[in-house]
Amino acid sequence: MAKYLLDSDIVIEWLRGTPRVVQWLETCEAAGEFLACTPVTVAEIYAGLRPHDDFVVGDLLRILHCVDLNARIGHKAGRYRQAFGRSHGVEIADALIAAAAHVHGLTLCSLNLRHYPMTDVKKRRV
Repeated sequence: MAKYLLDSDIVIEWLRGTPRVVQWLETCEAAGEFLACTPVTVAEIYAGLRPHDDFVVGDLLRILHCVDLNARIGHKAGRYRQAFGRSHGVEIADALIAAAAHVHGLTLCSLNLRHYPMTDVKKRRV
C-alpha cells in the first residue's frame, strides 16, 4: 500500500473537479492507498473557501488523514527553508508540508514539484 501526503494544489484541483486529479485519487482510494494532508493544507483550503464550499471540504477531510505537525517537523521545515528559501523560493508552508512527508515517511504528491527541491523527500508528480 502506498502512503501519500497531498500538497495543497492537489486538494484544490480535487475540489475543482479536475479530471486527471479526481481520477488519480479515485484510483488511489479504490486501491486502499493511504491519503493524507497536513494542517497547513487544511488552513490553505479554508482560507480560500467560498461560503457554500464548507460542506465539500468537510467531506474531503473525512477521506484524508490529517497528519500531526510537531517540533521535529518544525525543525526540519526550518532547515529546508534555510537551505532552499533564497535559492528556490521555498516558503514556510511548503517547507512544513515537505518536512511532514519526510518525518512521517510519506510520498509527497504535488502538481508542481519545483516547490520541493529537497532530495531527502520521496515525491510524485500527479
